[in-house]
Amino acid sequence: MAAKKQPEQALAEQWRDILALHARTQCELDRELHGHGLCASDFEVLDLLAEGAAADGGCAYRVQEISDRVHLSQSALSRLIGRLEKDGLVERAMCTEDRRGVRVALTAKGRALHGEVRPVQRAVLARMFSETG
Repeated sequence: MAAKKQPEQALAEQWRDILALHARTQCELDRELHGHGLCASDFEVLDLLAEGAAADGGCAYRVQEISDRVHLSQSALSRLIGRLEKDGLVERAMCTEDRRGVRVALTAKGRALHGEVRPVQRAVLARMFSETG
């Protein structure tokens, strides 16, 4: 007779299942978005910028606001934004209210690419989440 799982063991297994789903989903997103010149993290930033107003009501996000919402280090996020800017998808500007801050906004090209790729990303999420149900 098998011993009943301890609550801590069940909790650890549930956590590992979440991590495994995240890893599989991240890989699938990277694979699907690669043909559009993006990775999953690139899309997350574009998606956030396309979602709407920043916390202060403006149409651009401060880098710190983006950092609070995506799971990247400050330096990784800075490199990612630099890459998106080089590709003409976002633009950076100094904050008028705080000269130390930097705002990031989608360009027309970035908005168009986001609109093209969003259904691809959402389809991957739907597929991956349906496999767990």
